[in-house]
Amino acid sequence: MIRDTLPLRTLGRDGPAVGALGLGCMGMSEFYGPADPAESVRTIHRAIDLGCTLIDTADIYGHGDNEVLVGRAIADRRDRVVLASKFGIQRRRDDPSFRGISGAPAYVREACDASLARLGVETIDLYYVHRTDGVTPIEETVGAMADLVRAGKVRWLGLSEVGAATVRRAHAVHPIAAVQTEYSLWSRDVEPLLPVLRELGIGFVPYSPLGRGFLTGATTDASTLAADDFRRTQPRFAEENAARNRELLAAFTTIAADKRCTPAQLALAWLLAQGLDVVPIPGTTKTTRLDENLGSVDVALSARDLARIEALRLHESVAGTRYPDMRWAMRESA
Repeated sequence: MIRDTLPLRTLGRDGPAVGALGLGCMGMSEFYGPADPAESVRTIHRAIDLGCTLIDTADIYGHGDNEVLVGRAIADRRDRVVLASKFGIQRRRDDPSFRGISGAPAYVREACDASLARLGVETIDLYYVHRTDGVTPIEETVGAMADLVRAGKVRWLGLSEVGAATVRRAHAVHPIAAVQTEYSLWSRDVEPLLPVLRELGIGFVPYSPLGRGFLTGATTDASTLAADDFRRTQPRFAEENAARNRELLAAFTTIAADKRCTPAQLALAWLLAQGLDVVPIPGTTKTTRLDENLGSVDVALSARDLARIEALRLHESVAGTRYPDMRWAMRESA
């Protein structure tokens, strides 16, 4: 049974109030194999109707196609959505392997205008630096983003996959509402950053909260994935690691069964229990999975439950890194 609406959480000391869970839309356009655009739009609509109001996209997802899809989906309900997008990672349609990064002020302005056009909106509510480029000082990048706020093109600012020093420097230029980084039961390297975010009054948005689907127990064998599913290239899905990681899930699945919830719901409930400033954004392309994920807000975890989960130490035992090249993770600015 799904409740009528989600409880609210606030991103940042002066940021937006959003549903306790958001919706990551990346897989609706790319990376996780084929998706049905019509079903994706239905999923976005149902998410909004159920109070899942933080809708997350980025300019690189589907080479901008995801922003077009999200913009179309929210067009008749824009006032009910906190719309998040990102810039900074550059791609080329004619060279799928190319990845560049830019935080140059001129590029910030150019990227924002392009996203606004694709989304079909006048303002992006939460605008993230997707990655720092290692060349442009974060003060210059965030300074250009602050200009976007003053121009009415952006409401709140965010950072993605950054370290504590970069967060402090950025926040000194303009208040940061949220930091987005991978965080789940088996990806916990961000935890030393959380006290800094709380000190500064910055909300935290975990992406890939279900371990790119592995923690659900339903997607643990790369051979079953579509040929273009990027998880085929991810270390934790490589067969020599996946076999070990499947073993780790057995005890976790037992706890979920004891709680009469699914492993996905237990993984999300654990994240929600980490603080009222935490708003995970699990991605899905299907309304059935959305309903399952949203059910996690009703999974109450006692101190004993949390201790049982903690005792598994999944993040210490997991085989494989979360990226093939960990230079993409928690980058500090120049």
